Amino acid sequence: MSENKPLRVLHIITRMILGGAQENTLLTVEGLDRMTEYEVELYSGVDHGPEGELLTRAAETAKLTVVTEMARSIDPISDLKAFWKLYRLIKNGHFHIVHTHSWKAGVLGRIAAWLAGTPLIVHTFHGLTFHDHQPWLVNRMIRLSERICAPLTHHYVSVSDVTTHKALEANIDRADKFTTVYSGMELDWYLNSKADPLAIRKELGIPADAPVVGKIARLAPQKNHDELLNAVPEIVRRHPNVRFLLIGNGVLYEQILAQVRQLGFEENFVFAGLIDRERIPDMISAMDVVAHTALWEGLPRVLPQAMAMGKPCVSFNTDGTPEVLITGKTGYMIDRHDSAGLADAVSDLLSDPNLRQRIGEAARKHVDPAFRAETMVSHTSDIYKKLIFRYEQRIEKFNLHRLAAVRPESPSQQQEPITDRSRS
Repeated sequence: MSENKPLRVLHIITRMILGGAQENTLLTVEGLDRMTEYEVELYSGVDHGPEGELLTRAAETAKLTVVTEMARSIDPISDLKAFWKLYRLIKNGHFHIVHTHSWKAGVLGRIAAWLAGTPLIVHTFHGLTFHDHQPWLVNRMIRLSERICAPLTHHYVSVSDVTTHKALEANIDRADKFTTVYSGMELDWYLNSKADPLAIRKELGIPADAPVVGKIARLAPQKNHDELLNAVPEIVRRHPNVRFLLIGNGVLYEQILAQVRQLGFEENFVFAGLIDRERIPDMISAMDVVAHTALWEGLPRVLPQAMAMGKPCVSFNTDGTPEVLITGKTGYMIDRHDSAGLADAVSDLLSDPNLRQRIGEAARKHVDPAFRAETMVSHTSDIYKKLIFRYEQRIEKFNLHRLAAVRPESPSQQQEPITDRSRS
């Protein structure tokens, strides 16, 4: 490949809500596009919901094409339209690499890229879409679709080692096709935050002397607020003035609010709702302990974010959590569904400021640079370069076809210049 020609790279994701997979994808696209080796575009579907969205930022910082027919829910007609649109866009875009994210975009995008003749196809597992908390038939259907796409996929990126292990246990593909790249974030936002905790508490109506337990997550079944609520009575018994600060919105807002009222702890809860991404460090600054109780999560981004601000975290042992938290050193990891253990760990931390400070300092050192966006982008670029080297002949053949497609072969064949219609 000519050194003067950048690699054309396309990332495809099902939706750009305010979530970890979406932020990971956008930061990767932005970071790669700043490198001279790549020319990067992003295709995304649309999914309107209470979780918040990243499409606005993506439109400002990336070469974005919105595929309106692509949504998270299964709709055969819309899915077929989305597939056909993806195929045409990819075919016209002449991409060297198509890199897909999430299940729907992963299936439609990889098949479309293969049919369009894309030389290299990569897929990221931000966490496995098939899991124990879904109907058996759905689980099997998703597994089957992943196995169907496996021969089309040249490499996989996993956000945690445990995600890779689970994919291998499910016989998705060979071990040598997987590489772990930890989910990166704009870590300096958190490491260098100048937030005033007392001012934030005043803004939220939280007493200055109240201990605060924070949870940052969509109000959705996956995030499992129920088991935090199970731990609340014991935490309140030991710390009557405690406040539980919930950041995020979602379909379960009314249900969770009703549960809090039924428990009689409405005074102990602060529902902050959706918060701009830029203000998340402000919210974390007001917390003494961060709790994470998700049922499944490839790698919980909130943990390194809170740890970068020196906040001790208590998390259920879910998927990639052991790769972030070291129990007793950088936080506490509790067995899933152990609400009593969650209550004990949170209460012990609230009772001991020195313990919180010691764990917080160790946590800050642990996450930098492993969870920087720059580290994630660099490792992703390394994967691309290794694939380019391994499949050099495939790339050269593609370049010859690409040149033939965009240039007339002789003066007699000259016509109007063919423009890149990948954003049409």
